[in-house]
Amino acid sequence: MPSTGPELLSAANRPPVQVAVGVLADAAGRVLLSRRAADSHQGGLWEFPGGKREPGESLQQALARELDEELGVRVERSRPLIRVLHHYPGRSVLLDVHRVSAWSGRPQGREGQPLRWVDPEAMSEFEFPAADRPIISALRLPEHYLITGPDPSQAVAFLQRLERALERGIRLVQLRAPGLKAASYRALGRDALACCRSFGARLLLNAEPELALALGADGAHLNSRRLALAQARLLPSELWIAASCHTPEQLARAEALGLDFVVLSPVRATPSHPGAQPLGWERFRTLVEPAALPVFALGGMRHSDLALAQQSGAQGIAAIGALWGE
Repeated sequence: MPSTGPELLSAANRPPVQVAVGVLADAAGRVLLSRRAADSHQGGLWEFPGGKREPGESLQQALARELDEELGVRVERSRPLIRVLHHYPGRSVLLDVHRVSAWSGRPQGREGQPLRWVDPEAMSEFEFPAADRPIISALRLPEHYLITGPDPSQAVAFLQRLERALERGIRLVQLRAPGLKAASYRALGRDALACCRSFGARLLLNAEPELALALGADGAHLNSRRLALAQARLLPSELWIAASCHTPEQLARAEALGLDFVVLSPVRATPSHPGAQPLGWERFRTLVEPAALPVFALGGMRHSDLALAQQSGAQGIAAIGALWGE
């Protein structure tokens, strides 16, 4: 759990330092890192390029200025990736992180800082400030999160349907089958894991985290009940652990437990939860803004919603119908 000592509480009561951060990736998917000067705050650690937003600057202006000053590149196109509020002893920072998808110029360490192009999966080998950890999770996650649909009791047809989704490019799957008995779910989990492995996709089990360890899955997804009962993260850091959230309190609990990401729903009305009040995009944006972990939008999502979801602060979209397909 994060520290709540006097220094941290004092920092939380002061306005955070607003920081514009840019994530640049090369054709191989490697992300540009720079190393902080030894005499700076968090000195010697690796970070994503960016810097303090000046008074009167818009976020886009700050991002453009910082990347020009630090790297000598000109931002041509970017989109929001994640927003992270983090409290250090003595200071708080608010990181507005954008994925820069197009730029001109060749990145150079114009302030003498070392630069490295690093695969997101290899970033555990580098030391980062604590505030940057959710950014790494966001970079490792795809834009689509498939939640499996009907009918898990028909294993052959179910696995064929999963394979077709993987052929369409899905790389993150939650195996959801609440109607199956434990033995049947375990058997289906083994087969689904083998299917995902053949496509280089990750599989999370909507089950007790211990089962993910037993089967060698990539992690677990906690439903709201399991989230409420959890007292700790329950899985090692190399495995994903996610949760289903519907309220600010659940989002805060997921963050406090150190989970890797969540889904927030329902954005729209869905047939599976006819009595649930939809959040709508404005409410979704309000709830996501203070959440220092990646959030997928869930509930009535369509493929065409991806850009709107990301502009609203989401990592991407999670869905059954739109991603499970026929």
